[in-house]
Amino acid sequence: MEFDRAAARRVRRPEGPRERLDLLGPEALSDAELVALLLRTGERGTDALGVAETLLARLGGLRGLAGAARGELRSVAGVGPVKGAGLEAALELGRRLATRRLRAGDPVLGPEDVFRHFHARLRDAPHERFLVLLLDGRHRVVREVVTSQGTLTASLVHPREVFRPALREAAAALILVHNHPSGDPAPSREDREVTVRLARAGEILGVPVLDHVIVAERGWASLREQGVIEAPGSVARR
Repeated sequence: MEFDRAAARRVRRPEGPRERLDLLGPEALSDAELVALLLRTGERGTDALGVAETLLARLGGLRGLAGAARGELRSVAGVGPVKGAGLEAALELGRRLATRRLRAGDPVLGPEDVFRHFHARLRDAPHERFLVLLLDGRHRVVREVVTSQGTLTASLVHPREVFRPALREAAAALILVHNHPSGDPAPSREDREVTVRLARAGEILGVPVLDHVIVAERGWASLREQGVIEAPGSVARR
C-alpha cells in the first residue's frame, strides 16, 4: 500500500501552471494558464489562475484580451498597472512575431505587403484607425503616421492631417491604410468617398496616393485594384 501511494504521488497531475509548464511544455497549457504565468500572482482570495480566468471571461477570450484597452485590462481585480503593462508587452511581442514588418527603406511591392505589415496590429483594434505610409520616389518606406482613430468619415480624415507629415518629410507618395473591426475588408461608401477626396488632394499637392488598403481579420481590400483611385503610379500587386 505504501508503494502504491508513492507511485500515485509521482504520477500525480501537476497542480499549478508553472509545474505543468515544466513537465508538459507550453503547448499543453490552457489560455488561462499561460496568462496566469504572465500575471505571476493573484489577489486576496484568488490565485493567478483565477484572475486569468476572470480576465479572459470578461474580455471574451484571447482575441478580446488582445484588443482590450489599457483601462479594460486594469479594471479586473488583480491586474494593476504593472501586470497590465506586462500583458501589453507580451501581446505586442506576439504581434511582432506574427507579422512581416516593413522597415524604413523597404520597398512596398503591393497591397499584400501593406496587409502583412499591419494585420496583426490592426485586426484586434476595437475602433477604426487611419494611418498613412509615407514613401520615397522608389516606393520605399519612409515611415508610418497615425492620423486618426474612430469611425472613418470625411470630417475626421481631413487632407490637412493626412498630407501635413508627407509634406514635412518630403515624401514622394503615400499609401492610405485603415482597419475594419467587423472583420470584413469590403470598402464602404464612406471609404470610397474619403479615398477619392484624398486622391484629388494628392494630385493638387504633387504627392500621389498610390493605394488605400483596408485591413481586416478576413483579409484586405485595395481600392486601387477596385478602380477607386485612378492616378498613375499604382502599387502593383505581386
